[in-house]
Amino acid sequence: MGPRLLYSLIIGAAILASLVLRVWDPTPVARLRSLVFDSYQRLAPLKFDPELPVRIVDIDEESLQRIGQWPWPRTVLSDLLVKLRDAGAATVGFDMVFPEPDRMSPANAVKFWPQSDQLTQLKTELDALPSNDEIFAETIGTAPVVMGFIASPMNQHALPEAKAGMSFGGDDPRLFAPHYPSATSSLKELQTPAVGAGALNWVPEYDQIIRRMPILVTLDETLYPSFSADLLRVAQGASTYVVKSSGASGEKAFGEQTGIVKVRVGDFEIPTDANGQMWLHFSPQTRDRYLPAWKILDGEIGEDEIAGRILLIGTSAAGLLDLRATPLEASVPGVELHAQAVEQIIRGSYLMRPDFATPAELLYILILGLLIAVLIYRAGALGSAVLGGLAVAFVVWLSWHAFNSWGWLVDPVYPTIALTAIYLTGSSFVFLRTERERNRVRNAFSHYMAPALVEKLADDPERLKLGGENRDMTLLFSDVRGFTTISEGLDAEELTRFLNDLFTPLSNIILDEEGTIDKFMGDALMAFWNAPLDDPNHPGHACAAALRMVDEMAILNERWEKAAEEAGRPYKPVKLGIGLNTGVCCVGNLGSETRFDYSVIGDNVNVASRLEGQSKTYDLVIIVGEETAARAPDFAFLELDLLKVKGKTEANRIFGLLGDDSVQQSEAFGALTAKHQDFLSKYRAMDWDGAEVLLAECEALGGDKLKGLYALYRERINAFRVTPPPENWDGTTQATSK
Repeated sequence: MGPRLLYSLIIGAAILASLVLRVWDPTPVARLRSLVFDSYQRLAPLKFDPELPVRIVDIDEESLQRIGQWPWPRTVLSDLLVKLRDAGAATVGFDMVFPEPDRMSPANAVKFWPQSDQLTQLKTELDALPSNDEIFAETIGTAPVVMGFIASPMNQHALPEAKAGMSFGGDDPRLFAPHYPSATSSLKELQTPAVGAGALNWVPEYDQIIRRMPILVTLDETLYPSFSADLLRVAQGASTYVVKSSGASGEKAFGEQTGIVKVRVGDFEIPTDANGQMWLHFSPQTRDRYLPAWKILDGEIGEDEIAGRILLIGTSAAGLLDLRATPLEASVPGVELHAQAVEQIIRGSYLMRPDFATPAELLYILILGLLIAVLIYRAGALGSAVLGGLAVAFVVWLSWHAFNSWGWLVDPVYPTIALTAIYLTGSSFVFLRTERERNRVRNAFSHYMAPALVEKLADDPERLKLGGENRDMTLLFSDVRGFTTISEGLDAEELTRFLNDLFTPLSNIILDEEGTIDKFMGDALMAFWNAPLDDPNHPGHACAAALRMVDEMAILNERWEKAAEEAGRPYKPVKLGIGLNTGVCCVGNLGSETRFDYSVIGDNVNVASRLEGQSKTYDLVIIVGEETAARAPDFAFLELDLLKVKGKTEANRIFGLLGDDSVQQSEAFGALTAKHQDFLSKYRAMDWDGAEVLLAECEALGGDKLKGLYALYRERINAFRVTPPPENWDGTTQATSK
C-alpha cells in the first residue's frame, strides 16, 4: 500500500469519526459548549429594560423583619393580593406552593395553646370563624392569579388542576417534554379559584447552572405550561396553548420525531429546543426589578408601579433557600428566573439553536478537514496549521457574531476539536513518514559524520554529495604533552581507557560550546566552529571551550593521581597543548564518491596545528592566532611573539590565552599587559639591557604560569648579546619545529 493511499485512508477515517462523534455529541463536548455559551452571556448580557411590565413582589429580609417569620399567615398574603388587585395588576403569580392548611388559622392555632376551660369555650367560637385558607381562596377568586406547582418524580401526589387548553400540530409534544408522574400542588381550595397554574421546575444540568427553562412539562399523561408561560397567558386573557412539533405543517423532520419546535401563547411565539425548553438570555440582576412586599402592604408603592404589570410573588431572603446559579450570577433568587423568562418572551429576544446549525457544522468540518488534509500532504504542517488556525478563528468569530447579532447558538467547540484532531492525525502521519526517512539517513551516516551534519543531512538529503564551501571558521587542535612517555607505562586496555577518559569530557565541552569534532588522531583532537551550522561568535566559543578544557584537565589529573596512589604506581601529570586560529577554510564532504568525510582543509587549518605545537616552545597551554584574539575581545590575551610558523613566509602575532573576562578586567592582568608590552618594545628595539630590566618585573607579575615564557626570552636575550640579529630585524622569530 502506497503512502498516499494509506494517508487517504487514515484521514478519511479521522474525518468520518469526527462527523459521527458530532452527531453523537458526547457529554464532555456538550459541557464545554455550554461553558462557551456562558462566556458569551457574560460578554453580552441583555440589558434590563425598566419599561417591561414585569416586577417581582419580594418577600425580602426587611419584609420578614417587619411582618414576621415565614410562612406568613395566609391572611397576610390575602391582604397583599388585595393591594395588588386593587392597584390593577394584570397577573399575580405565586412562586411558592401551599400544600398544607395554614397552621395559623384560628382553629389550627388553638391546638398549640395551653389547655384550659376558658380555651374550650374559646375554641368553639374560633371554630366558627373562617380559616385563613378560606379567606385567601376567596381573594384568589377575585384576582388574576397563577398558582405554581412543583412537578415531582415521586408518584404520591394528586395532579394539579389544568387551567388552559393544549392543542398541537405534528408529533405529540408529550413525547418530548420533561415527564413527571405527579406534582406537589397547593391545596385544592386554593387551586380552584385561580385562573392559572404553571410548573415552577427547572431541569438541572451537570453543574446546577440554569441555562434553560421548560415551557411545557408532562404530568402523568397531561401537558401543563410553565409558571412563566401561564403568567403571560393569563395577562393576555388567552385560553389555549398551541404547540408545534416535528411533522407539523412547515416543519421539516424527514420522517423523524425530532421534538418540539415552538409554543404559541396568545400573541407570543416561543422557540424551544426539542424538549420544549427555552434558552434564557440573562440580564444582570438589579433591584429595579423588585418591589418589597412590606412597602406594598404599607401603601408606599403607587399604582403606577403595579397597574397593568405581571407580578411574581417570591423571595430573595437567603434563609428561605430559593437561590439559583446562572451564567451571570453565582446566586440569584429563583423567582427572578421566571421573571426574566417572561421578560424575554415579551421582548422577543431569544437564544436559539437554528435547525441548520448541526448540518452546517458537519459540512464545515468535512470541507475544512479535507482542505487541511490536502495541505498537510502537499505543503507540509506549517501551511495547514495556518489554514487550520484561520478556520478555527473564523468559526469562533462566527459563533460569537451569531450569538451577539442574532441570538443563535452556533457551536465553536466541536469544529475546533475536530479540525485540530484532523490536523494532528495528518501531521503525525507525515511526521512519522519523514522521521523514518531521517532515521535512515542517521543510521547510514552517524558512524562517520559529525552529529550536527547528520541532522542537517536528515533534513536535506540532497546535501549528500561531494564538494565544499569557503567559510570563516575557528580551528582548535589539542595534543597531550609527553604522551609517548605516558603510554609506555600502560598496556593496551589501560591506554584505551585513558584516552576514553580524556576525550569524553573534552568532547562534551566542545559540543556544549557549539563546536564540531572533526577527528581524533591518537592523543590529538581536532575541532572547528561555524560549520556546518552558523555560529556568529565562533572565536569566542572556541576560546571558552579551550579554557574549559584546561579546567577539566585539572579535575582529571586529580582523579588519575588518586587512582595511581591507590595502585601504588608513580604518577606524572598530564598536560595539554592547545592551538586556536581563525580564518577562511574550505569545509565540506571530502573523499571519494563511495566514502567521504565532512572535514576542513586550508592554510588556516595548518596554522592552528602549528600553534598547538608551539605551546611546548612557549610553555603555555593555549596559543592563539592574531585573528582569533582580535575577534574575542572578552578574553584575556597576552601577546607572545611575532612568529613565522613552519612552512610560512610571513610572521604573525601570536597570543597566549590566560583567562576569561574576569581575568581580563583584573588590575593584575592590566599591570602585567602594560609591563609586558613595554618589554616587547625594548626587546624588538634590541635594547637588551632595558628589556632585561623589564623582564624581571614581568616575571614578578606573571608568576609561575609565565615562568617558562620569560625564561625563553631570557635565553634569547643572552644569545643575542653574543650574536646580535641583523640591523633590520623587527623582532620576528622563525619556528624551528611544527
